[in-house]
Amino acid sequence: MAILTQLQSKRLLTSTELAARFSVSIRTIYRDIRALEQAGVPIVTEEGKGYSLVDGYRLPPVMFTEQEANALVTAEKLVLVNRDASFSQRYSDAVTKIKAVLRSGAKDRVSLLSERVAFEQNATESLTSHYLSSIQVALTHLRVINIDYYSPYKDETTSRAVEPFALINRVGESWYLIAWCRIREDYRLFRFDRIRKLEITNQSFAPHQMDLEEYLANYRSKF
Repeated sequence: MAILTQLQSKRLLTSTELAARFSVSIRTIYRDIRALEQAGVPIVTEEGKGYSLVDGYRLPPVMFTEQEANALVTAEKLVLVNRDASFSQRYSDAVTKIKAVLRSGAKDRVSLLSERVAFEQNATESLTSHYLSSIQVALTHLRVINIDYYSPYKDETTSRAVEPFALINRVGESWYLIAWCRIREDYRLFRFDRIRKLEITNQSFAPHQMDLEEYLANYRSKF
C-alpha cells in the first residue's frame, strides 16, 4: 500500500528510488511490484525508466495518521504568514479536506493543536499579492505570462512577456518569480508585490535547460 501511494504521487518512479525510500533491497521492490500486479493494480513498467500507474487509476482517499495531520496543521500556520493570499487560501482549503477524513477523536486533538500553534508576523505587514496560484499553474503548464511590472528605482511600469522558471520566498517576505524575460533576453527576478497586472496566455514555451540550484549558484556568484 505504501508503494502504491508513492506511485500515485509521481508520474514515474524507479526501483532504486522506491528501495531508498523504504530502506529495502531492489529485489524486494521487484517482488512487491509483482504482488501489486497480481492484485489487479494496473502498473506500467517502462524499460530502463521505472514504474507508473495507468492514467486515471486512483486509490480511495488515504487515511492520514494523527502525526501526519499534526504536521500539516502546523505547516498551515506557517503558510498563513506568507505574503500571498491565493496560496494561503488554497492551503487552508486542502487542510480542511484532510481534517474531514480524520476520525472524530483525532479531529478534536488536531483542532486543539491548531489553536495552540502560531507563527508571529509583523503586525504592520499584510498580504502583498494574490498571484501565486496562477503563476504556479503557468509554470507547470509552460505558459507565457504577460505582466505589468513596477520598478521603484525608475518609478515606471513596464509590460513584459516572461517564461516562468521558478519561485522563491523567505518566510514572511514577498514571493519572487524567476522568469526568462523576452524583452531583456535574460533571467530576471520579479517581486510579486510589484506586479500590477498579470495574464496567463495560451502561448507555450520549451522547458528551461537549467535547474533551480544551478540558477541560484550562478545568481550568488554575480551578486
